[in-house]
Order: sequence, then C-alpha cells, then structure tokens
Amino acid sequence: MARKTQFNPNPFAYHQEVELEITTLTNLGDGLGRVDNWVVMVPFALPGERVRARIWRNHKTYSEADLVTVLDPSPDRVEPRCPIFGECGGCQYQNLRYDKQLEWKRRQIRELLERLGGVEADVGPPVPAPREYGYRTKLTPHYRKPRGSDRVLIGFLRSDRRGLEDVPACPIATDAINARLRSERPRWQEELLARKRGGTLLLRECVEGVETDMSATVTQEVADLRFRHRAGEFFQNNPYILPRMIEHVLQEAEVAGIRHLVDAYCGVGVFALTGACRFEETVGVEVSEAAVALAEENRELNGIANCRFIAGSAESIFEQVAFRGGETAVVLDPPRRGCDLRFLEQLAGFAPARVVYVSCDPATQARDAKWLVGHGYRVERVQPFDLFPQTRHIENVMTFSRAM
Repeated sequence: MARKTQFNPNPFAYHQEVELEITTLTNLGDGLGRVDNWVVMVPFALPGERVRARIWRNHKTYSEADLVTVLDPSPDRVEPRCPIFGECGGCQYQNLRYDKQLEWKRRQIRELLERLGGVEADVGPPVPAPREYGYRTKLTPHYRKPRGSDRVLIGFLRSDRRGLEDVPACPIATDAINARLRSERPRWQEELLARKRGGTLLLRECVEGVETDMSATVTQEVADLRFRHRAGEFFQNNPYILPRMIEHVLQEAEVAGIRHLVDAYCGVGVFALTGACRFEETVGVEVSEAAVALAEENRELNGIANCRFIAGSAESIFEQVAFRGGETAVVLDPPRRGCDLRFLEQLAGFAPARVVYVSCDPATQARDAKWLVGHGYRVERVQPFDLFPQTRHIENVMTFSRAM
C-alpha cells in the first residue's frame, strides 16, 4: 500500500471514498469502473454492482481502491466459503457464481488474444473443474514473524499486499493438505520462531502421503502412469481435471500425417510419456539435466520403449531431434513467462506441422501466438481448462497448424 507521505494526491485525496458502478473484471480479477471517466480498480467488486470504495493509490492513468461496501449487489454474488476471503490474496472469485467465473475467464482470454496477440479466434467454453473446492494438491504457505511478536504467521500474502495473512485452513486445498497443515502448525511455530527471516514451506499431496520436504522425490499418478518428481518443483496441482486436459492436448497433436511428438519444456515427461502410445516415437526436450534424469526414470518406471529424453541446450533445443518437422507435432508447456525469442526462432526453424501450446498465463501466450502467426502458423483452436477455480487463473490450450 502507498504510504500517505508517498501518495500522489491527483485525482483523488488519500482515503477519499468514491461511489462507482463496476462494469468489468480485469485479467487480474479486480473489478473496474469509472468516476468522471477516470478508471478505478476495486478488488472483490463484481460487474453490475454499485460500490463505495476507498482510494489508496493514484497512478498516471488509473487509481486503486479498497472495497468499503456493496451498495447494489450483483445477482451473481454468492457467499464465499473461506472466512478470510477478501483478506487472503490467494483467491479472487469465491464471491462469484462458478458458471460466471468461467464466462469471465473465457472473455478475458479472448480480449488478451485480440489486444496483445492481434489474434481473433473463437475461444471455446472453459472445461469446468470436477471440483470447485478441495482440488489443490500443493500449497506453499509463507511464514513471517511480526516485529515484537512471539508468534509466527503462516499463510499467504494479503490481498491488499500489506503483509501476511495467517491461514489455518484453505478450502481450495484437499482434505489431506488441510489435515497436514493443522498437524504441522504447532511444530512449525516452534521451529520457525528462532529464524530471523521469513521463508516458504511446502505441503505436497502425493502417492506417498503429504510431503513437506521440498527436496524429496515423490510420485504422482496420471492417466494410468506414474511420475516421479521433486516435491518442491513444478507439477500440475489439480489432478481431477489434469487427465482431461492431457487427453485434449494429445488429440490435438494426433492428426493424419503426424508420426512423431516432441514435448518441449517437458519437465519430468508427462506429455511425452502419456502420448507414447499414440505416436511412432516421442521425444522430451528439457534444458534441466536433473529433470531429464527423472523423466528417464519415469520412462523406465512405466515400461515405455518408444520415448526418449534429451537435455537440450538453450542454443540448440532441436539439434538432437531427428524427426522431420512436417511429420511432427510439438507440445509446448512453458513457465508463466512464456517462450523466449531464442526458443521460438528455433521452433520456427524446426517447422513442425502442428504446435499445441499449453499455458498458465494467457497474456504471455497471446504474445507468443502473435509471433507464431507472424512466422507461418495459423490458430486452429483455443480451449481453456479451469485448473484453478475460485481464482483468476486459467489454463489455456492453443492449437496451431503450419500454413502451407
């Protein structure tokens, strides 16, 4: 929060209260309205509502405000399950009907593709999550000791970014995660009290139980296969919808004339191994040698012979891939920042017939889509999957084919 001494007083005074109608949601999950044609963003306010909000920061083109009260509520507003919703920054949409969450996420993907990617495409209705709550199999709560306190806060960044919110339980996490969070809290309180700095903890549900050691190797079951990975590293944390998304990705890759699959940013090999039964051969490419070692372990664990993994350098990702691009589909599942230019240039040089791009950030995906369309690809399909109910986040799958 901006301190009063650092506050820019234009166009509103510090903590000035304003009334406005919320007309839309931003892709960050904030309500957006206007006061005398000046944009004001209000978290936890919903489209169609008239609200009173308190200004706490003025930017060059918009202001940020806290929601004070809802004067005229939306018919889509519901009671959140979490008692600290609005204070904890983990969720944005628990107060919005689930079907409306999906509608807004679809709209936001379409707008991002048009605004950042210059791409006009039909965005399919998001595939809803089988569980609206109790789906997360990984939590990474933070800890911090307030000054002069003999108690450690264990939880997540507050929604107003003014410190840490203590979180005794999280309704979007699984029952096993919450049970372990309760049982570990007394031990953590005792151990962390002596630490001078804050940090991050781990709760990861897996075949072995709930793991709290980030360096431990754990097992996940996906689509009748088993995957070993480091507990603290990336692995999709909604297993209830993940198989359906994987099936969609592989169906999009598996078309006439495609004989091979390359799983770029392959991690521990999920797409390469689940897709091996559909193609003559699959290859996973990853710059992390540790991840490649685990992917190879997973290949052996599942008895898959027509798959191999390559530790490709950033400068020569596809150098060891012997397939012809015209007979190959490439699956991309990059980190939130998207693909870097060096990778995209190598991808275009390899020239696969199809690209299936999985993204947890539609904004960076839209940027990369613009590059792909400008280098010989066309968008065939856009299909979101709601891996993150009650939050602003959405997983999006885009299918590209090479223009002939």
